[in-house]
Amino acid sequence: MSRIAVNPYFPKLAEFVFPHLSVEEIRKKLTAIDNIRDFQHKVMHQANLRIIEESVSQFTYSGMERVDPSRNYLYVSNHRDIMLDASLLQSVLISHNFKTTEITFGANLMKGQLVIDLGKSNKMFKVERPGGSIREFYRSSKHLSDYIRMTLLQKKESVWIAQRNGRTKDGIDRTDQGIINMFRMSFDGDKVQSVADLNIVPVAVSYEWEPCDLLKVMELYISTQHKGTYVKKEGEDLNSILTGIIQPKGKVHLALCEPITKDDLLPFADLPSNEFNRRVASLIDQRICTEYVLASNNYIAHDILSGSDRYSSYYTTEEKEHFIRHFSSLESYAEDCDVDEMKNILLGIYANPIESKKYFSQF
Repeated sequence: MSRIAVNPYFPKLAEFVFPHLSVEEIRKKLTAIDNIRDFQHKVMHQANLRIIEESVSQFTYSGMERVDPSRNYLYVSNHRDIMLDASLLQSVLISHNFKTTEITFGANLMKGQLVIDLGKSNKMFKVERPGGSIREFYRSSKHLSDYIRMTLLQKKESVWIAQRNGRTKDGIDRTDQGIINMFRMSFDGDKVQSVADLNIVPVAVSYEWEPCDLLKVMELYISTQHKGTYVKKEGEDLNSILTGIIQPKGKVHLALCEPITKDDLLPFADLPSNEFNRRVASLIDQRICTEYVLASNNYIAHDILSGSDRYSSYYTTEEKEHFIRHFSSLESYAEDCDVDEMKNILLGIYANPIESKKYFSQF
């Protein structure tokens, strides 16, 4: 807390979270805190409320009746924003007198003392990204698996983890089956029991305006169509965090989906290991995609991309004009790029959740 209070960025952060207090008053408030619960309840919960007030037109949530405050869960979430996906869940849990969760945080993001201090003070723990030798990756995956299981079953704490490495850039929420394999690495017995013990709760976070959508378009544009490998610039992750916080997001909904039970998993019991992982991942995807709340932008983008008015009853003329103005901003945003291709990428980000919902509604 003392390090955070003297950080050069502290005054701006303090003014945003507590606009009616002086920086010195906030500094005293912060340095008097000596435990994580008080920090999360007195500071971070207030920060989330301010983010919602400043950049979200309407925040709603559902599914709290599906979880029990006396139990611990592994919340597996779709991942649209670096910070907010997990952070909004913490505020919902606090508002219902649940304990907050521990939170996985990519090692690539744990840079700079301020970020590290804020992360650790919010029960975040570092997750190594794939890289290095196969042996190193196996070792780090096994360590992560052991830690998650120990946290849930021995520490009696819940855990939040994204369904894949990195954010969804194209609007297609899919769980990496390698994550299911990682969950199982800490249990030598029956594969059904290894997953059932974790009390997985899929989480669907839906944004009317996709966080960092133009930044995601640029990344996809460069990394697809044989244009080369996208290499992040210094400080780009921090820029994405700040953009996600500040950028208007319109309506946001967080849904706690039906938990994954042993009965759900038993039909997969006799499948080979890889197929078992794939089917569990698909079950998580089905629950996330069916509870994803579609907004007018999704329908508008789908109609523009398909050249039809199939979903015109789901949006107004004014909403479509607003979306097209945002869509047209790519012309000034990206110099020396194929603007039409970039517009198609942007339309896909917003249209793909409709296709996902249609696909999983068949099951």
